[in-house]
Amino acid sequence: MEFLKNLKFDEKGLIPAIVQDIETGEVLMLAYMSEESLKKTIETKKTWFFSRSRQSLWNKGETSGHTQEVVSIDYDCDGDTILIKAKQNGVACHTGAYSCFYRNILKNN
Repeated sequence: MEFLKNLKFDEKGLIPAIVQDIETGEVLMLAYMSEESLKKTIETKKTWFFSRSRQSLWNKGETSGHTQEVVSIDYDCDGDTILIKAKQNGVACHTGAYSCFYRNILKNN
């Protein structure tokens, strides 16, 4: 996994990962990945993240059944953010919303 040397994990060993719906282009969520969760994501083609609150790996949908099938993984020009394009099965947000980004600041002001 030669590309890992191009990624800039923070001091806690994490990197932000944006998940985007492959079909609609909608941004679904932002979570954090460790090197281990990124490797598991690549191996399984399912999203794995690092929970900062629980301090452990978690597989998206392991309890809800709302999984993400990974189609592509890119990283930005600075190597400090990952973009995952995925097929979302069910909803992405723990609130029951399809996307975690459902509250618009400009529309509500």
